[in-house]
Amino acid sequence: MVRFKNRWFLVEFITVSTESSQQLSLDNKQIYSALRQSVISNFGDTGWGAVGTSLTVKYFSPTTNICIIRVARDEHKLAWGAITLLTSVNGVRIIPHVVHVSGTIKHTQLAAIKHNREVISRFRARAKNPAAYHAQDSYEPYLAQSTREIEVLQE
Repeated sequence: MVRFKNRWFLVEFITVSTESSQQLSLDNKQIYSALRQSVISNFGDTGWGAVGTSLTVKYFSPTTNICIIRVARDEHKLAWGAITLLTSVNGVRIIPHVVHVSGTIKHTQLAAIKHNREVISRFRARAKNPAAYHAQDSYEPYLAQSTREIEVLQE
């Protein structure tokens, strides 16, 4: 039996907008179609033929704008290039930041949970009243929920 070798990308989408409060209202399908268009426009049909069968968007968090993407190991550099060259998703201008690349989903999950905590700590630092965020913090339930969602991801 042959085992399929994958690469897992943890990508943060940074919005490029004048309004800092604009939140991405995206889902996995929109990100997948934007990646598909990026591969086709930058690498042609041959590039999509190589990457298309294995490219999967496994997780996206609209709160922290992080995404977990799976692709076959042999074509991961092509997919990485397409992610880097991505300029907009569903009409929203973004800058993709590849945070982590791994060969196993477990290490990507651990990196995603760690990155979620870092992003939430940045949100808390920018709060208007950072001394009182422990009393009325809306991010604790989100962290617990996102940790559960990330941990249940399977190959």
